[in-house]
Amino acid sequence: MSPCLKQEDMMGETKPKKGAGQTNIAFYRLVKYSLVLPIFRTYFQGQVWGIEKVPKTGKLVVVSNHASVFDPPLLGAGLPRPLCYMAKQELFSHPLFRKLIITLGAYPVNRGEADRKAIREAVARLEQGWATVIFIEGTRTKDGKVYHPKLGAALIAAKAGAPLLPVAIHGTEKILPPGFSFPRMTKITINVGDLMPPPNNNKEELEAVTNHCAQVINQLHEECSHRDRRKG
Repeated sequence: MSPCLKQEDMMGETKPKKGAGQTNIAFYRLVKYSLVLPIFRTYFQGQVWGIEKVPKTGKLVVVSNHASVFDPPLLGAGLPRPLCYMAKQELFSHPLFRKLIITLGAYPVNRGEADRKAIREAVARLEQGWATVIFIEGTRTKDGKVYHPKLGAALIAAKAGAPLLPVAIHGTEKILPPGFSFPRMTKITINVGDLMPPPNNNKEELEAVTNHCAQVINQLHEECSHRDRRKG
């Protein structure tokens, strides 16, 4: 596995087709390379393991765990192609913040209900060549592990005919713990798993693929914890 993000991986980033909502790919790249990536690599000592497993073109559903509001931009910094992602509807209520997160790849979803519009938007972005991040549990967990995976990622992959890429992001739960108002300097690792083919759109297979993704993500997460314990 590649121990860290390399310059050639950064420059190999592909460009999605236009038309993905109001996302501005030029602004996305400007913010990524001038702000988020330097913070990821220096302040958070960011590493990406298995970066060679990320397809550089074509439809892709990135399935990840979720522990922090920092996960979307740090995943976007670490992986070598533009990412779009679902964000809860409430984040789009402020006009200026709404514009910012849309230009960075976000689109709204109503959590806790079957949001057909968000599913259609995810499929549309996949058809346009975007990699779409789906947090498999649909919400954050305190330790970054997956406990109650949802079918959304597998369902979207089935509808779009897109492969699934399980990814674990490790350490973000330590960035802003209770009582802290400023992000802590902590090591962040992104661990990329093996690509999985698009599932068939039937409940039994969607459930099996979802559970397998959750197991792989937790294994990837534990690999990061194990290496940290050995180094500590």
